[in-house]
Amino acid sequence: MQISEKEMAKAYDPRAVEARWYDWWDKHGYFTPKIDPTRKPFTIIMPPPNVTGELHMGHALFVTVEDILTRWRRMQGYPTLWLPGADHAGIAGQWVVEKELAAEGLTRHDLGREKFLERTWDWMNRYRGRIREQLRILGASCDWSRFKFTMDPEPSRAVRTAFKRLYDEGLIYRGKRMINWCPRCMTALSDLEVDHEEVKSHLWTLRYPIDGTDQFIEVATTRPETMLGDTAVAVHPDDERYRGIVGRTATLPIIGRKLQIVADELVDPEFGSGAVKVTPAHDPTDFEIGQKHNLPAVNILNLNGTLNENAGPFAGQTIQEARRNVVRRLEEEGFLVRVEDYTHSVAVCDRCESVIEPIISEQWFLRMDTLNKPALEAVRNEIVRMIPDRFKQIYINWVENEHDWCISRQLWWGHRIPIWYCRDCGHTMATDQETLERCEKCGSTHIEQDPDVLDTWFSSALWPMSTLGWPDDTDDLRYFYPTSVMETGYDIIFLWVHRMIFMGLHFMGEVPFFDVYFHGTVRDEKGQRMSKTKGNVLDPTEITEQYGSDALRFALITSAPAGSDMKLGIQRVEAMRNFANKIWNATRYVIRACEDSQIETSPDGDPLPTSSEGATLADKWIISRLHRTIRDVTNMMERYQLHEAGRRLYDFIWSEYCDWYIESTKVVLAGDNEPAKRAARQTLVYVLERALRLLHPYMPFVTEELWHYLPHKGESIMIANWPEGGDTDSEAERQYELVTNIIRAIRNVRAERDVPTNRLVSAMIIAGNDTNILQEQAPIISRLARVDQSQLRIEAEGDMPSEDVVALVIGNTRVYLPLTGLIDIEEERKRLNQERDKTLAEIERVRNLLSNEQFTSRAPEHVVQRERDKLMAAEERLRTLDEHIQRLGKS
Repeated sequence: MQISEKEMAKAYDPRAVEARWYDWWDKHGYFTPKIDPTRKPFTIIMPPPNVTGELHMGHALFVTVEDILTRWRRMQGYPTLWLPGADHAGIAGQWVVEKELAAEGLTRHDLGREKFLERTWDWMNRYRGRIREQLRILGASCDWSRFKFTMDPEPSRAVRTAFKRLYDEGLIYRGKRMINWCPRCMTALSDLEVDHEEVKSHLWTLRYPIDGTDQFIEVATTRPETMLGDTAVAVHPDDERYRGIVGRTATLPIIGRKLQIVADELVDPEFGSGAVKVTPAHDPTDFEIGQKHNLPAVNILNLNGTLNENAGPFAGQTIQEARRNVVRRLEEEGFLVRVEDYTHSVAVCDRCESVIEPIISEQWFLRMDTLNKPALEAVRNEIVRMIPDRFKQIYINWVENEHDWCISRQLWWGHRIPIWYCRDCGHTMATDQETLERCEKCGSTHIEQDPDVLDTWFSSALWPMSTLGWPDDTDDLRYFYPTSVMETGYDIIFLWVHRMIFMGLHFMGEVPFFDVYFHGTVRDEKGQRMSKTKGNVLDPTEITEQYGSDALRFALITSAPAGSDMKLGIQRVEAMRNFANKIWNATRYVIRACEDSQIETSPDGDPLPTSSEGATLADKWIISRLHRTIRDVTNMMERYQLHEAGRRLYDFIWSEYCDWYIESTKVVLAGDNEPAKRAARQTLVYVLERALRLLHPYMPFVTEELWHYLPHKGESIMIANWPEGGDTDSEAERQYELVTNIIRAIRNVRAERDVPTNRLVSAMIIAGNDTNILQEQAPIISRLARVDQSQLRIEAEGDMPSEDVVALVIGNTRVYLPLTGLIDIEEERKRLNQERDKTLAEIERVRNLLSNEQFTSRAPEHVVQRERDKLMAAEERLRTLDEHIQRLGKS
């Protein structure tokens, strides 16, 4: 052994371990892969966290998932690259700096664009390091030598190059369209940056005079202030109520504007009166109606959300002020018919939650029809595989109906649109250079760059390529692209995943990744979203300080499968801290038990499994269970069932290894059978060392620490080989599980009857063909079930004792516990009858299944035979239970 148990602390203290090991890994360069053309790499490009704030539980979850995959593949021998980065965060980045300025009584306009950008860069440089430090605390084994920031020179050049190529191909254009405008952020937003909230409001019904008559036409609206921009009233062409007035005009109250009355199929005749006001400048549907009927579009809004001069007497008012005043004026003049309570969906900015105002604006757009076709085919044909696969159809349905992407934003912080205008000849130029000196057409130096910046997601769409050196033909790009997997939240499947796919296909001719793993949202233990307002936020930095990163990581990954939201409470993190301590104490026991013993190792230093000489049933069982666990965990991880693999490891280490195997070795090591003792020590070390390797991707810190107390090959567990499952022994597993089931059953009876732990009981076991095995295991049954070994009878055949007993049926084995004076006969009879009912239900289920000709003719023979065996066992159990119930009736 390499170290004495006396040198280990009595309990695991993550604060004394985690930072030390992370720095050691980083110093030794384990995170940085070497390009090896003879070997296939494994690559993950990190979704770049925003530089604008602290990491939250969503970040902790993605770090956990990606680090598990990275460490696992690294141990499998792949040249493994996990490339980290950070995002400039466009709107959010500008907003945090503007808030700092506001605290000083300044605005960005007071500074001017150049000084404001200097201030923003200063803020980014101050906070960029904090993101990196938080990722390190969580154990992220990413290659810091390749760290990228979206505004770094290389990604910025990639953005300009992509824009110019798309512009030259006619896929980027400028046009006046209806867009989403955020009056707080003062910028256009794409459809995907808009959330929708249900709000309780009102439905106002107005009436407009029809010219040349004494009649009115009624219209209903949830936004009465927009009537100031109305240019028409529309009805459905099949609506008989209005057939006679189509083509006439009405007069807009307050303003006096003449409104055309038009017929259009976009009108819903069931809404309100069946007639709708048409405001082409402030509603997407109205804009479409206006285009078809050549209606004027009257904009009534300033960009800050106040009303402009076209709003007449309401100019300068906020939208809410204008709404109240317009309604009051309409009521005074007799044009307000009624007001009803109404709940409807309102579009809000996903950044600041301000109400979105649809306006017509000249913006830059990316044509999606051409780009979407290959992206759709890649997902349909599963060249890009979605995990879970239910997101495949969600993706297809959305992309088939996607509109052109509005890529311009009215911000100062971000990648400035690489378009230049000549003030002399009017020529427009796209460039992949950082700046231009003169017009390429007339040579004039009177040129100016477009003031807008690109949507943040434009640079993010290039992330799998730009981080590897695109548009240059770099070694990294040739070797690591396409990447292996993209791990991200399902909520940005369209904002990001889709855009990466079509950009990769367009510029590289290959998909950017083959698998997309979606994680869900981390909620509180009641299932509510975490928010500072609710006070239910769990801070990953605080939790790791108290419980350790391993505990938080394991709590997160085992809480829910891919694509599902999860509930997380502090109690679950505490439970996983206890798991780490359980492994710590198990290792202390192993070292103490094996101290001064010779542990056999391979020539390169890895502990070997025990030889058959001296191996007990428990040794054979735990080695078989280890090999089965290795295969199960590996297969689950290949299928991205990371949560199930984690749970499987938890059960194996805590229950099978610690609770059952370690306890069994205490019996062996207290005896005088030297070959058995050597086998137990060898098995203790071999299984623990392999289990630590399996667990390492999930809990990297505690496994590295404990691994160094054991014989092993190599400097670090993170570059040790991933274990391979050997032969399993199904018979040894069956036999030992019979032993553990007997012990559990006796323990349960003791607990139910409140038998003191220091009081030994007697037992009689009728074991049939397993008699010899159970007789060999009698010392273990005696110790772990608290049975007096001198009063433990294990026989092949026998009758139920005549005295009061608790009867337990475990497969074909019967266990009788004479507990005279300690049991309630009526309760025991009730328990046996409940067991009988369950057995009858099982018999009925299997008989129905076997009577189904489709099952017996189509199912594999071994499956059918398994059900037949179940039926025979259940029928035998029923006979035994009936016998016990009958005997109880005579007592």
